[in-house]
Amino acid sequence: MRNILIGITLSLFITSIQAQTEQEETIIFPESMQSDMDSLYWDWQSKYLISIDENCQMTSSNPVVSDSVYIDRLSRIPSVIEMPFNDIVKKHIEAYTGRLRNKVSFMLAAANFYMPLFEEALDTYDLPMELKYLPIIESALNPKALSRQRASGLWQFMLRTGKIYGLDNNSLIDERRDPVKSTWAAVRYLKDLYNIYNDWNLVLAAYNCGPGNVNKAIRRAGGNTDYWAIYPFLPRETRGYVPGFIAANYVMTYYCEHGICPMESQLPATTDTVHINKDLHLQQVASVCNIDIEQLRSLNPQYKKDIIPGNSKVYALRLPNNTANLFIEREDSIYAFDQKKYLNKRRTVAVSDAGSSSNVKGAKYHKIRRGDTLGGIARRYGVTVSQLRRLNGIRGNNITAGKTLRIR
Repeated sequence: MRNILIGITLSLFITSIQAQTEQEETIIFPESMQSDMDSLYWDWQSKYLISIDENCQMTSSNPVVSDSVYIDRLSRIPSVIEMPFNDIVKKHIEAYTGRLRNKVSFMLAAANFYMPLFEEALDTYDLPMELKYLPIIESALNPKALSRQRASGLWQFMLRTGKIYGLDNNSLIDERRDPVKSTWAAVRYLKDLYNIYNDWNLVLAAYNCGPGNVNKAIRRAGGNTDYWAIYPFLPRETRGYVPGFIAANYVMTYYCEHGICPMESQLPATTDTVHINKDLHLQQVASVCNIDIEQLRSLNPQYKKDIIPGNSKVYALRLPNNTANLFIEREDSIYAFDQKKYLNKRRTVAVSDAGSSSNVKGAKYHKIRRGDTLGGIARRYGVTVSQLRRLNGIRGNNITAGKTLRIR
């Protein structure tokens, strides 16, 4: 009966959430984590992540860990979501703690910035706290991450799914990249998926490949709803998704045991938001408030062109606490600063009629009166009837009183 109910509920849910089936073939270690020199990895990485904490000893190699130790450590993670150990999970753990250890060091620094936000949203919806590590396998904690299939942001929303959960997207703003709004949208989406499956491993699989593919895998597994039973029937990229999630929880918990130390972040520890109700360019804020433009962009990655379209609706601008107070004090000056330079779209434009016949240099015109004929007008101005026809696109001899006729 439970399987039947799942099938019915899924068919209804899929009609409203079909976009998630468009999710890219997610690679467990995102494109931004594939190379230590990848310039697409955090645009603020080189500027706001500094040398490793001197109190932590970063090692270049990963210590050998036995399976029994992995099993014991995973069992000690306080979690609601089941985190079993097997060879697939082991491979993902070894990738994180081995060739990707430098990336993990970067992510540990970013985690200090983002985790409080994730935890607040998960706590509000009473969801498992271990889900806060889901963006690690989705985006490597890069709010500007963009997949080949155009999934975007920390939580890698597809465009249609994002719109279903209230995330706007236009030429100036992509709220899938907004750390706050996308987090609350993702938590609502995860809650909706759990209301269907009542199994967190299935929820994770559905988040990655869509409810349709999970439903299909359940049918192929004879109605079995255990993730590891439907594992062979899932899309290839999704098979590694849950093992990757388990590995992310492991490495974010036991990084010290593997000689990995977090970088130190120079991003502000505390931030505040101000409401913007007029069009505003980030450079106006940076100049008047004396804040680095790159830091401002890192705090507000949703603004694609550095413009906040406040004239259309009220938007939030995230600032360091001390800068937020300064913004309020200097608000009028900020909006006025170099406005014509940074917000130069014209509201009205005068249209010249220079291209029309009425303004052609040296042209002469005659307003047709009742009783006028082409022949009479031609004789009056010393031109031919054929010339009048050619200049005015006239066939025959019919002309209308009140119209203007070009003479030359």
